[in-house]
Amino acid sequence: MSNDIRVLLYYKYVPIENAESYAKEHLEFCKSIGLKGRILIADEGINGTVSGDYETTQKYMDYVHANPIFSDLWFKIDDEPIDAFKKMFVRYKKEIVHLGLEDDDFDSDIDPLVTTGEYLDPKQFKEALLDEDTVVLDTRNDYEYDLGHFRGAIRPDIRNFRDLPQWVRDNKEKFMEKRVVVYCTGGVRCEKFSGWMVREGFKDVGQLHGGIVTYGKDPEVMGELWDGAMYVFDERIAVPVNRVNPTVISKDMMTGEPCERYVNCANPYCNKQIFMTEETEDKYVRGCSAECRAHERNRYVSEHGLTRAEWAARLEAIGETLPEVATA
Repeated sequence: MSNDIRVLLYYKYVPIENAESYAKEHLEFCKSIGLKGRILIADEGINGTVSGDYETTQKYMDYVHANPIFSDLWFKIDDEPIDAFKKMFVRYKKEIVHLGLEDDDFDSDIDPLVTTGEYLDPKQFKEALLDEDTVVLDTRNDYEYDLGHFRGAIRPDIRNFRDLPQWVRDNKEKFMEKRVVVYCTGGVRCEKFSGWMVREGFKDVGQLHGGIVTYGKDPEVMGELWDGAMYVFDERIAVPVNRVNPTVISKDMMTGEPCERYVNCANPYCNKQIFMTEETEDKYVRGCSAECRAHERNRYVSEHGLTRAEWAARLEAIGETLPEVATA
């Protein structure tokens, strides 16, 4: 299968006048050329991931670069065999990255154009990974970390980026007096979070410029010291990073076998992201617990058209039972 699709990952913090109107104009253009993806536009800048064939993505990059405030915007490009998105979304938001500082001691959000951590290129970041006196902090969510991360990086116990400042405050004593370097997927979260750390009083803060994506493509480091795959918020879910000695670190939650296939628990009230092979998904009707497997709204059951008898048989095969339906 040839890689005829290009995926563009990009962001830029820059003041945008009439951002809400620009978002509408942006959406119209993207739809007119058949682009697919997800773009956030705010007063503070733009953040997006889009996909399409070579001609379509080139038209989009030309369109963005034609705007003077985006003339130097950096597109990170991946060649892929299929589209990374099914539809096109462009939304106006208050922020392109939400750090949850509404109740912070300061009156304003972080402006990365004013305050941010020191940029580290991939080679410098690799040196930091090998430095025993440097703390490496993953700024992504726990489920992103569990699929793949830099060797020795600290895993934040968070499900949302906005929870990271409080987590750091709760664990400040672990790295307050040390050099701290942070990383994220493409760099947009680190721009703001490293600035928050500087404002919080951390003395030596660095960030991986361009994020994991850039690190994996750099010809000098080749993604070395990365374990697992990188989580992305599109149809691909997992993409490779380490081109030297790649490994699989995530495991099927039921069998313990190596597995990089993320699915959402079939119980819509749980929706937890879990690692499951297709075989395990079929066997456990994509439920992360007995309760979820037997939940009356189990989406796997409805998606596959299982009869109640077939559903009960699946559960009986793993030693569980399906509660009887209450009757009047």
